[in-house]
Amino acid sequence: MINSILNSIPGLLYAGLGNLAAYLAAHVLLCLLPAFFIAGAMTALIPKEVITRYLGRSTPKYISYPASAAAGFLLAVCSCTVIPLFAGIYKKGAGLGPAITFLFVAPAVNILALTYTGAVIGMDLAIARLLLSITFGIGVGVIMARIFASADKAHDEATDTLFSQQGTMKKGAALFLLILTALLIIGTFQIGLLKTAYFQLDLPIPAVYRFQQHLFSLIPFDPSQGEEGVTAQGALLIGLLVLLGLTAWKGLERIHDGFNRWTWTAAILAAVTLAVAALGIQPFPGGVTLLFTGKFLGVVLALVLAGWVLTTQLSEIETRDFLWETWRFVKQIFPLLIVGIFAVGIIRELINPEWIESLAGQNTLSGNFIGVVFGVFMYFPTLVEVPIAEMFLNLGMHRGPLLAYLISDPELSLQSILITASIIGRVKAWVYVAWVALFSTVAGLLYGAWINGTSAGLVTLYLLAFTAGLAGLIWLYEHSRTHKEAIVQP
Repeated sequence: MINSILNSIPGLLYAGLGNLAAYLAAHVLLCLLPAFFIAGAMTALIPKEVITRYLGRSTPKYISYPASAAAGFLLAVCSCTVIPLFAGIYKKGAGLGPAITFLFVAPAVNILALTYTGAVIGMDLAIARLLLSITFGIGVGVIMARIFASADKAHDEATDTLFSQQGTMKKGAALFLLILTALLIIGTFQIGLLKTAYFQLDLPIPAVYRFQQHLFSLIPFDPSQGEEGVTAQGALLIGLLVLLGLTAWKGLERIHDGFNRWTWTAAILAAVTLAVAALGIQPFPGGVTLLFTGKFLGVVLALVLAGWVLTTQLSEIETRDFLWETWRFVKQIFPLLIVGIFAVGIIRELINPEWIESLAGQNTLSGNFIGVVFGVFMYFPTLVEVPIAEMFLNLGMHRGPLLAYLISDPELSLQSILITASIIGRVKAWVYVAWVALFSTVAGLLYGAWINGTSAGLVTLYLLAFTAGLAGLIWLYEHSRTHKEAIVQP
């Protein structure tokens, strides 16, 4: 038994490293790197009042929660990308409730994933995912704000003190943030205008093809299982990421002491890395084809404009603060992302997909909860999760648990839990996890009941009964807390 376990360890470690390499090569750049830039710019350049005007704890709920849900819907980001943005708005003074709603809604109602879900699995499931995610996302935010009202108030006061010197937002800062948002959208949207190659260049470098074939044999992958290999371009990007990390450490760790050559080297490397990520690279036996797509042209244009604004429209202090806040978010979030992705690769190796039919083949409470658990330990990047969901469906998963999986997968992935805990604290993070798990399970049960033939009116009645019961429990909790506080006070 012990020998069997010891013999399996190298394979599990290899699976974790392979998953990490594939993830870094394919997903971390055009979505996550611009998200870090946006988070840094939001923290350094946006006055607190701009955020709290719409998302603050004192903003009317009929404004703050729909605004946070709409922002999440329009940004169309995946779970790893939304974390830096969530950290940015929360640090800048957004109330806990609206910030949590944004964290929940943004990856769950990603417009790309919704469209793809409707095309591959069915528009009924896509609509159910949209409506229930927004409804429950707002619900989770309201509940978190009520449970942690005292801590939220203290956080609000702390941000008042921290950003009391900020004035109105400059036009240059607003333009810079707009360009960074455009960079994120160009890098992540999969539309014909961006995917089309407008011209190409063939280079007679056969070593690139041989290198890519070697990588495929070194890190085997099965696309039907949601696994992604490491291409020659991916390996190049991982190398650039390592160089970027080293130069950023030398150039940004003590940036308040002034700029140095490492600072600008890191900035140039970041731009080069994003440009290489956007470039289409297709090796063939005799060489390699470079595809200059609309995405590449758009990313390069956005980078040029961002560089121009950074050097001509922002002061040295603003540039320094932007770079420091971006680096601070990278240090806080990226290591936990690495640990989470590595762990997911190991856990995925241990889970047998055939278990799905026996565990989640029926629309039961346990079946839907299993769907949520799969969302935690079998996280897949945005769009990849859809064919995986189709695979689950073909293996026998009921559509109810399937919806529970699709709602929880972006919210409760292992790396997201670890990173969220580092931002809002472990207690708040695990309470958030519990509520998301509950709401995802209930969403699956309700949708599954409708699929099984229950009338829409009766399903709505179930939803109202659940909401009323939840509201009653929250009222009892607040009443009990108020009573205890009254006893403690002299």
